[in-house]
Amino acid sequence: MRVAVVGSGPSGVYTAQSLLQQDPEVRVDVLDRLPCPYGLVRYGVAPDHEKIKSLQQTLRTVLEEERVRFLGGVEVGAGGVPVARLRELYHAVVYCVGAATDRRLGIPGEDLPGSWSATEFVSWYSAHPDAVTDGFLRDVRSAVVVGVGNVAVDVTRILARGTAELSATDMPQAALTALGASRVDTVHMVGRRGPSQARFTTKELRELGSLPETEPVVEAAELALDPDAAEPSALPAAQRRNVEVLRGWAARPPGAARRRIRLRFFLRPVELLARDGRVGAVRFERTAPDGHGGVTGTGRFEEIEAQLVLRSVGYRGVPLEGLPFDPARGTVPHRAGRVLRGVAVAPGEYVAGWIKRGPTGVIGTNRPCAKETAASLLADAPALVRREVPADPLPLLRAAGAEPVEWSGWLDIERAEAALGAALGRGGPVKLPDRAALRAAIGGAGTDRRHA
Repeated sequence: MRVAVVGSGPSGVYTAQSLLQQDPEVRVDVLDRLPCPYGLVRYGVAPDHEKIKSLQQTLRTVLEEERVRFLGGVEVGAGGVPVARLRELYHAVVYCVGAATDRRLGIPGEDLPGSWSATEFVSWYSAHPDAVTDGFLRDVRSAVVVGVGNVAVDVTRILARGTAELSATDMPQAALTALGASRVDTVHMVGRRGPSQARFTTKELRELGSLPETEPVVEAAELALDPDAAEPSALPAAQRRNVEVLRGWAARPPGAARRRIRLRFFLRPVELLARDGRVGAVRFERTAPDGHGGVTGTGRFEEIEAQLVLRSVGYRGVPLEGLPFDPARGTVPHRAGRVLRGVAVAPGEYVAGWIKRGPTGVIGTNRPCAKETAASLLADAPALVRREVPADPLPLLRAAGAEPVEWSGWLDIERAEAALGAALGRGGPVKLPDRAALRAAIGGAGTDRRHA
């Protein structure tokens, strides 16, 4: 049986792994629109989180399996290989395309220059091929990060880190240089609810307290607004630890650090205010607990100066041309991973990961999700394999306009990034900055001898 998995992030690779483990005959092509594998592990995990980024080695082991073939640079859907054509080339197709866009605040001024999504900022310092090249930190002294999840903590931490701490990472040189020249001295990380409801993990939170020349600041009065934070012993362990860290910071006398990270709570953004043609401040409404786990507005307002605003309020799936889509949930309708077209199961079409369940959970959550989808696919296999498919879809993908980058091409990119890091004296690989550089690193036709 031949299966195409669209997406080489954790959900896609775990799906391929589950199929290999349960069927000794299956062959899997893992397709990705980018020439590089690993999805958000490469382009979403912060460069200074080396332990999480080391997950790439686990994913690599799967992609180097004899019955797996990586085909990067293959766009599926609009402007690429149509979903219907892909379905003709394989017995089954599993879509693991994630949640490709961010949620918006929906407030006036959100499109002012200087207002970005955290996703755009992360893509820039991670050298995502689709990233905006520059302009984030120009003339910025104060930044506001809207959101209190782990992504918000990541971008806050990167804004406060120094060049010396980041030079040993794989961060692209242009981003490292811009961050090194940054004059940001205050980062406000702001949540509309209380500290006991924040979504960051304690490990991530504590990192903000260990940055050189940087002081985390918490207002005791805002902690006091949260009835669950007043007596945290009754909270679940993760929330209790968060509150205890925040209470410790609130009790400390102010220091003389060069930079400050101000963690604010019970503030809801209502407008981004313009100064000299770009964002200059954020207007917030003070909120209060409503007694039912949510918050309500109080009619009191506060402005925080900011020349940079990063919204980090969640991700959202986007439609893939040719697949059904539920716009309310931002997912593909499915039953145990089987794609539904109307009320009927679409034979041979499956989903896994965020496009299946929504942008929830951590990287490890993708394992049981992928396993469920693989089990559904393999249960359907006796019917699926009755349909004849090409012995090798690769020539037909090329005929459809794709220019696949095989595993040997990815290895060329790895070597080029290692050479760039050595040339810059950075102590490790440095990511190539754009599609042109990635393509230029690939030698020859990139034929993978394992599947020749």
